[in-house]
Amino acid sequence: MNIDRRTLLKSATALPLLSSAVGTANIAFATNDKADYTIRINTGLMEAAPDHIVSTTLYNGQFPGPLLRFNEGQRVIVDVHNETDTPELVHWHGQTIPSEVDGSAEEGTPYIEPHGTRRMSFVPGPSGFRFYHTHVSAGGDLNRGTYTGQAGPVYIEPKANPGAYDREVFLTLKEFEPTFSRGGDMAMDFLAGSPIRELQAIGKKADEQFKGPKGYEVGYDLFTINGKMLGHGEPVRVKQGERVLFHVLNASAGEIRSLALPGHVFKVVALDGNPVPMPAEVPVLWLGTAERISAIVGMNHPGVWVMGDLSDDDRGHGMGIVIEYANVKGKPQWSKPKPYRWDYSIFGKHGAQAAKPDETMEFTIVKHNGALNGFNQWMLNDKAFSMQTMKPVYQIHKGRRYRLKFRNASDDIHPLHLHRHIFELVRVGGKPMSGVMKDLVMLGGFQEAELDFVANNPGPTLFHCHQQLHMDFGFMFLFDYV
Repeated sequence: MNIDRRTLLKSATALPLLSSAVGTANIAFATNDKADYTIRINTGLMEAAPDHIVSTTLYNGQFPGPLLRFNEGQRVIVDVHNETDTPELVHWHGQTIPSEVDGSAEEGTPYIEPHGTRRMSFVPGPSGFRFYHTHVSAGGDLNRGTYTGQAGPVYIEPKANPGAYDREVFLTLKEFEPTFSRGGDMAMDFLAGSPIRELQAIGKKADEQFKGPKGYEVGYDLFTINGKMLGHGEPVRVKQGERVLFHVLNASAGEIRSLALPGHVFKVVALDGNPVPMPAEVPVLWLGTAERISAIVGMNHPGVWVMGDLSDDDRGHGMGIVIEYANVKGKPQWSKPKPYRWDYSIFGKHGAQAAKPDETMEFTIVKHNGALNGFNQWMLNDKAFSMQTMKPVYQIHKGRRYRLKFRNASDDIHPLHLHRHIFELVRVGGKPMSGVMKDLVMLGGFQEAELDFVANNPGPTLFHCHQQLHMDFGFMFLFDYV
């Protein structure tokens, strides 16, 4: 029984300190009211399988953390108890809430001190599938940040629900037992679009400047869905003719995940919790780190099936779950679907163009191999984010529409995430689109992405790559309303 927690390297970055005192007037502390939910951050054991016991930091002693169901527009109170020996943060990913409670130290959210408690009060929104997770810097410490088991689903009930399904199933995908290795190549042929030669040339120039070995990457020994390896835990039991709405969350610290169910298709109805203009059927789901997909599956192919990752190795190490039809027995079956390129544009408004922006900001992403004690350093327009100065910071004005154009001069996929706002995809992988609203998008290696957001939620706002290694080593910046 393996319950040791690996710490191969000391943290290469210091734990960030709160930069300034934060007022609490807008947090709406309701000390006399009973909390709607209580979250306890503590270390515990998670049984991925009888012979695979993981020791990690959890919410309420379980993984995933408890499903929190909020009502759109109805204020909620959450008490968070930090029962660990280190400061913590809880980030309410995908919600348009004030900076003080968003859960980012860079925005000024106060840490929850060791063995301390913080009461949070906010109005949930927008409706749909969101989640909550830790937002502390991990650096080189694989026992911190999103390498731990601190993640849980949130569903914000809409004021009106069409109910075009029979029931919901929440699936949280997550790897455990992380270890460091020297960087390898990331597969990118599943994304629509092609590499841009100019960006390849920029990346090659950076590689020539930093000629040392590739920087550290993180690999995993255990792969789970809802905290269980494939073949362990309860199957998802279905009936023929059912329409099951799967809410799928990739809670990884940095992995891209796929999910397929032999003989079935996924009708994608929402991305990152936001309904898509054009629901479309796809044979496989692809999710960048922290992405969510809500998809309806018509149960019309009886059998006992493996719903799992396309990677034989990852699936073999646990990344799957059994789907079992009523009155059907037998060994779970798997068959790999035909190659399929993930294309955000198929879910957008056909023939429509996004509104013109008031201002465009352009960012070029460059990797410096192994530049920070063996870790890659990430530069945006030749600047890496500093936790000491909290810079770079870009000024924005309330009410203006901003277009962010990202040019990726690296061979990595970057899951780009904007806090406290929802953005519209304008162009990804060379394909124009409109109407697809998200808080995170995968940007392929040597590709470009354009996304628009309206500055409608004043307060410090963080933008970063959701790959923990990338954000910890430079890939962040702040927006500041003026």
